[in-house]
Amino acid sequence: MKVNTDLHLHSKYSMASSGKMELPTIARDASKKGMKLLGTADCTHPKWLEEIKKVSISNEEIRIEDIYFIPTTEIEDNKRVHHLLILPSISKAEELAERIAPFGNLEADGRPSVRLDGSEIAEIAKDIGALIGPCHAFTPWTALYGYYDNLQSCYGDMAGYISFLELGLSADSDYADRIEELHRLTFLSNSDAHSPSINKLAREFTQFEVPEITFDGLKKAILREQGYRATLNVGFFPEEGKYNLSACIKCFTQYSMPEAVENKWRCPICGGIIKKGVLDRINELADFKEPRHPDHRPPYLHLIPLAEIIQMALDHASVQTKGVKTAWNTLVERFGNEVEALIYSEPEALKIVDDRIVSAILAFRKGDVIIHPGGGGQYGWLELPENLKAEKSDQEKKIGSKKKKASHASKGEKTRHTGQISFSDLENIKSEKKIDEKPEKTADETNKEASDNSKSQSSIFDF
Repeated sequence: MKVNTDLHLHSKYSMASSGKMELPTIARDASKKGMKLLGTADCTHPKWLEEIKKVSISNEEIRIEDIYFIPTTEIEDNKRVHHLLILPSISKAEELAERIAPFGNLEADGRPSVRLDGSEIAEIAKDIGALIGPCHAFTPWTALYGYYDNLQSCYGDMAGYISFLELGLSADSDYADRIEELHRLTFLSNSDAHSPSINKLAREFTQFEVPEITFDGLKKAILREQGYRATLNVGFFPEEGKYNLSACIKCFTQYSMPEAVENKWRCPICGGIIKKGVLDRINELADFKEPRHPDHRPPYLHLIPLAEIIQMALDHASVQTKGVKTAWNTLVERFGNEVEALIYSEPEALKIVDDRIVSAILAFRKGDVIIHPGGGGQYGWLELPENLKAEKSDQEKKIGSKKKKASHASKGEKTRHTGQISFSDLENIKSEKKIDEKPEKTADETNKEASDNSKSQSSIFDF
């Protein structure tokens, strides 16, 4: 069976999280988004773990109505690198908490910070039968490739145990598959949501083919055993990320790599620090000029949440306006959930809402949008092509147009016409037909090919 999953989010006990991030609310809103399996998040936090136990069916089954949960947590190590752990059961979550408690205050934050390095955390994960991989692996501040040049530098002898990598909002499969050592790993797309808002929860997700909705079923898919595997990644255009291009963290002026080096990573305009962008970092690490996807790699569909597409189409100030909410509810009620409406619905069937919304959804399916890349801590932003920008009604003018503020430093705009998979291919995925029938290597076979070449470690994302 195919299930949509969001395995990295946060509870109300994590810093900067909404008080609404409670399991019943998360389950209700995830169902509307089209998810079936979620990570519990923050499973080592004592109070949150008690709430997890209250909704559990058994030690190994956590479910609210038709939404399943698996114990997960994000852990920050002693170098500030973040790791995602996926655990088999509640008792294993308790064991993990017991193992890491001497090295950090588990009550201080849902995402614990511990005085352990990546290899030590991975060893604990292996001991308790958990899966582990780096979170949002390419972001400058808290990611593996922000501090290391390769998996082994972070995980040491445990590098071979790493089974997945979370792409994060800053990267997609094309970015990551330019790095050869990552070819053996399954790529996860997750929301990292701190709020159950319709444009936060499941804003990125991974679809898996699994034998059953359990830890063992998910493990088989992540390890690509018995033919089970990830079948689709859905996520942002990486250019939307806050650190896509190298840019000043004060005035957001964007620089090419040679310009940044020439200026010694200091902005000549305001004197601020120039932060190395994810794209420049990928170029440093890349083994290939173009992505080389392994046979097991599923398609990556670039999308933003349906509410944001509606907001953009209507040119409203936020996703919270009455017009956006009404259109979103209309589509979700008609198709059952957001995924069905946004990805799989027939174009003709969408015409129950404003034509501008229909055109915008179809434009995103084709990747026909204009992208203004982010950098230096400023998000990139998207806009529709001019031919899709309709005149607003008088009522919409009263609501107020969203003012898109492009940095004076922008290097220009980019129209994305390539890289999307076709609607017919999406239908094939949904109907369980394989797009790529080439034989693939198992995780065990590809693990043997994992590179143990140590590239020289450097101060990456230099100032």
